[in-house]
Amino acid sequence: MTNLEKYDDAFLSNFKVSKDDLPELEYQGIFEWDSVGHMDLIADLESAFGVHFNTKDVLRLSSYEKGKGILKEYGVEI
Repeated sequence: MTNLEKYDDAFLSNFKVSKDDLPELEYQGIFEWDSVGHMDLIADLESAFGVHFNTKDVLRLSSYEKGKGILKEYGVEI
């Protein structure tokens, strides 16, 4: 499984959206991406990529696209 597939899977499994919805997905843009859904997503991403986000990055991860850039800062190429 590629990094992009793992990344997409975290969003797809947590938020029950289609793959076509991912590029526009933003925090609180859908009912499921609330504060609890956000922490579930963070946990899944940390587990999938073997990273530990600091608090600043947890708050910065406010969209599907922003998450890719944040992971890149942790050495994960999506």
